[in-house]
Amino acid sequence: MTIALHVQRENATARRGRSIVLARCLRFLPIVPTLLFLLVFFIVPVGEILQGGLVGADGQIGFAQFERIARTPVYAKVLWITFAISFLTAALSILLGYPVAYMLSRLPERVRERWLLWVMLPFWTSYLVKTYAWMLLLSKTGVLSIIALSLGLVHETSGTIPSLTGVLIGMVHSMLPLAVMTMLPVMRGIDERLAQAAETLGAQRSMSFFTVFLPLSSPGVAAAGLLVFISSLGFFIVPALLGSPKETMIAQLVISSVLELFDMRFAGALSTVLLICSIVIFFVYDRMVGLTSLTGEVTERSRGSRAQGVRLALLITAGRVFAPFVMRRKAHADTTARAASPLGLYTCIIMIVLVAPVLSVIPYAFTTSDYIAFPPKLFSTRWFGTFMDSPVWRSAIIRSFEVGLGTALLSLLLGFGATLAMTRMPRRASKPVFALLVAPLIVPRIVVAVGLLYLFGRLGLTGTNLGLVIGHTVLAIPYVVVTLAAGFQRFDWRLDDAARVMGASPLRRITSIVLPLLTASVSAAFLFAFLVSFDDLTIAIFVSGGINSTLPKQMWDDIQLAITPTLAAVSTTLVILIALVVAVSSWLKRRAR
Repeated sequence: MTIALHVQRENATARRGRSIVLARCLRFLPIVPTLLFLLVFFIVPVGEILQGGLVGADGQIGFAQFERIARTPVYAKVLWITFAISFLTAALSILLGYPVAYMLSRLPERVRERWLLWVMLPFWTSYLVKTYAWMLLLSKTGVLSIIALSLGLVHETSGTIPSLTGVLIGMVHSMLPLAVMTMLPVMRGIDERLAQAAETLGAQRSMSFFTVFLPLSSPGVAAAGLLVFISSLGFFIVPALLGSPKETMIAQLVISSVLELFDMRFAGALSTVLLICSIVIFFVYDRMVGLTSLTGEVTERSRGSRAQGVRLALLITAGRVFAPFVMRRKAHADTTARAASPLGLYTCIIMIVLVAPVLSVIPYAFTTSDYIAFPPKLFSTRWFGTFMDSPVWRSAIIRSFEVGLGTALLSLLLGFGATLAMTRMPRRASKPVFALLVAPLIVPRIVVAVGLLYLFGRLGLTGTNLGLVIGHTVLAIPYVVVTLAAGFQRFDWRLDDAARVMGASPLRRITSIVLPLLTASVSAAFLFAFLVSFDDLTIAIFVSGGINSTLPKQMWDDIQLAITPTLAAVSTTLVILIALVVAVSSWLKRRAR
């Protein structure tokens, strides 16, 4: 009898152990489709780029393509220009965006949301629209040149473009919102009581900022620098339209190698160089700051790194140097984040600079002239009619909507399951998983596009909507994961545990508890994924194929031929669409709260 009871207890214990193991495995099951998707459509294509770059013109494995890059001065110069422009763009974006992010982080939440609307509008506006706007502003016959001549500031002008200055203006304008949006979550997570304590102990306001706030916000600064630099490495729209041949960047060479020279192996070698540089930067960033700062989380490593002592000494010195120039306040509660303060005035100026170029294209859409001229002769809507009546433009916008919605649904499905499983993983396991999920955000888009061209050529997906949806989903998954991860960080998992104890199934808990409480994050992730697809040009250039292209691809083809009022009508339509998306996202967030 005793032996039988002992055997029953052992069997029951074994069953409970198997149930626990099974339950833990089921918790990680939602991430499996996402990992398989990225394996097939991201890791494999990137691996093929590495392999293709090692194949010479004679078909032999070697470093002939890389030797060609190293031996040819033109390619070395283009690489240097690419890194120099990317570094300048990152530095200027951080320097200009840090005060804006700082002010927004000090504002009450409702006021901050109103300001963020003006950051989100240029943030999600198409790169083509923003570049088109700067072409209208900076050209020889552009708005700024005509105004300068009219005011007698100059006697003659050749315009600001094409030039390095024009490229930097266009790229910083495109990347500045990204820098602000990346730094803001980290700044919001800094406890204001730390600065209060420093000031209570006698520290000047400038000293408390340089020794408390700035070190704690450094992970956000590093994350912004990383994302802006990596994104800038793959830029080709701005340098192609606002720059001269002297400002040619490596992505332009990749596109030329594929579409004009049909040299896929050399394009693979150029893409490999970009990829290796991105991986090195990515690794250094992870070692210094940690990947979790991309979601706004400040790690213990970033709070107390080995370099913290040296950095703190430099910041204390800077605080002493700049103390006389920093306005002091009587009380910490008397916030500096006001429009009447110097910081508020600076933020207003930056907002105007961000939004005004985007809105400046709108009057040209209603011109009665057959060409672009300043000031535009108003008022006519015929260019909207030309846009909507054209079979080419109509087909492009319909295809963009179809691909965008398909991308949003697929990326949200994959990203939600992956983020849900990742939040339940041990920290040691979640870190490499998160690194893989955001890797498409780190790797330049041009590298992903060339890799997908290799793969889709064999699978017969080139020129299909499915191929575009897959390619855009690869790009959108990081945005979905980062957006949902920030929402899951604030989610109270005790509610889910209570439902589980009461017998609710996993699916029932997700549909009745998790999704309703994360409506704002899920909606924002869906909209972001849609905009990533709708705005993409890089994947479309390589994958769309045929006459029926997407809207950004059609704009790219037309804008290289001539700057017409039809393009202004298309740009205005896109600006209105982005404004509606941003407004809906903000409304859903307020409603969820």
